[in-house]
Formats: sequence, C-alpha cells, structure tokens
Amino acid sequence: VLMPVIHNLVFVHACPSEVKRVKSQINYLQYITDTRSGQKIIIPDNDMQRFIAVTGTYNDHLLYFQPDELNLSKGTRVRIIGGDFEGQEGLFLKVKGARDRRVVIEIQGVIAVALATVHPDLIEIVE
Repeated sequence: VLMPVIHNLVFVHACPSEVKRVKSQINYLQYITDTRSGQKIIIPDNDMQRFIAVTGTYNDHLLYFQPDELNLSKGTRVRIIGGDFEGQEGLFLKVKGARDRRVVIEIQGVIAVALATVHPDLIEIVE
C-alpha cells in the first residue's frame, strides 16, 4: 500500500504570485516555515527533482527522517556513479536504523531520506 511520506504536506511548483492567489482562495493552506529563521521554506528545483527521483523508485529500503533526527554536518558530500541512484548527490553518513552508512538526500527543514545501501565502489566524494 502506498502511503504519503509526509502527512498533510503538498509541494507546489509555481511563481509566488500564483501561490498567493490560490492560498487566498483556500484559507486552510499554510506555508511551512524554517523553525530557525521563521522564513517560508522554498525548495530549489534541483533539490526537489533529486527528492522525486529517489522517492519515486518506491524502494522499500528507503528510510525517512525529520531534519533534526540526523546530524548532517557529520556527513561527507558524495555523488553516486552507478546503479539505480546514479547521478544523485547527498551526504554519506551513519543513520539510526541502519547497520552501515547511507547516502542521505535532504530537503532542508522538511525531510531527509536515506537511500538503500550503496556499494562504496559506486560512490565518489564531491569536492
């Protein structure tokens, strides 16, 4: 059974004026804000495309985390150079619930997803 990863959250790709127009007509819609700055979270197209590419595989071995559940500062920026996730970039780090380190793709302030185990030969460090 497919279930939403993030309950009650809709990602919208539109210009700010269009979002404002729709939001003015549907009063229960709210922006998600960064808890540190209080600013609306705007996800860059590259980050959203990466997230869609990874989660759209419906891989059973993906692990999802709230942003504050992982210490992303301890990760090493890497690129996957083969396999199902070829071309994806993320942070290589140890995550709870997994025996080995995983590549993590993050949507800043919203969610992080740890990929299935990727063989070290398929990972290169991004400078």
